[in-house]
Amino acid sequence: MTAPLLRRCLLAAALSTTVLAVLPTAALAQGKTPMRVSTPAVPDDWHGKMWTVFKDHLDKSAPGEFDVQVNLNASLFKQGAEPAAMARGNLELAAISAFDIAKLVPEFSIFTAGYVIRDPEHQKKVFNGPIGEEMFKHVAEKMDITILSPIYLGTRQVNLREARAVKTPADLKGVKLRMPGSKEWLFLGEALGATATPLAFGEVYLALKTGTIDGQDNPLPTVRAAKFYEVTKQIVMTSHLVDGIFIAISNKAWNGLSAAQKQKVKAAAQAAAAFNDENRLKEEAQLVDFFKQQGLQVATPDIDAFRKAVQAAYQGSEYAKVWPQGLLERINGTR
Repeated sequence: MTAPLLRRCLLAAALSTTVLAVLPTAALAQGKTPMRVSTPAVPDDWHGKMWTVFKDHLDKSAPGEFDVQVNLNASLFKQGAEPAAMARGNLELAAISAFDIAKLVPEFSIFTAGYVIRDPEHQKKVFNGPIGEEMFKHVAEKMDITILSPIYLGTRQVNLREARAVKTPADLKGVKLRMPGSKEWLFLGEALGATATPLAFGEVYLALKTGTIDGQDNPLPTVRAAKFYEVTKQIVMTSHLVDGIFIAISNKAWNGLSAAQKQKVKAAAQAAAAFNDENRLKEEAQLVDFFKQQGLQVATPDIDAFRKAVQAAYQGSEYAKVWPQGLLERINGTR
């Protein structure tokens, strides 16, 4: 081999190596379409496990077409940073909260208000019907992401240090109820009839133990995980916020799929959501008995009275000004 020919061969090999180095691993995986998932969920959380269901479902329905890469523990993007990464095309899939969506789609804030969604079944009917279709269109236009399926996150209940008879919001008057520190959360606490008290989550256990606060609100799995049942005597099943998150895909990735692929990806998302919802609801139902076994009273108030009072508070506030006219009535009328 002549010297010039040898130099050309070595140069070609070097260029080939450089090209391979800068290409994403997924792009080299037998031509599969990369599907990077970013989630803050831990492996044992149903929201973490559901992504395995998504991957398995897609691998079976579209063998060899996708390379689903699940990144747990916010190891790829920090929680809340996913929407921007998806809009840039740096991320394909994530589960986005209603609070994150409301930052860029103000009208979506209606789903962060108390007593708008009645229960998990109502949540499904609202988001899987005409209302969801309309609102998700706004999300696609303003955030450059497409929502594939709603997911049940949990229902927040009131957890009190001392048991009391609670039927209406008036019965929570004077109760120092810990809420997250933002004005939106504090408004909800006041609307429930309590004295909303901002406090960091890590300080709640000691504050309940010492009486600095009279209560806190969280979904039942959080009450158990944080062991709040050790320093409280009652759970009032106010069900004041049925929280949800949304499996979403970047428009860049979505628009790059064929019609058949879109159908398969959406079906995988719906299978993942169904897995999460079934297991989370089952866990919540079991926890009622668990708390009773721990000696806590579990009481159900007049939910209609709470709903009317809280919705009236929101309708007279600045938050409702960005809600589309008639949307709250349409949501309330969804059966």
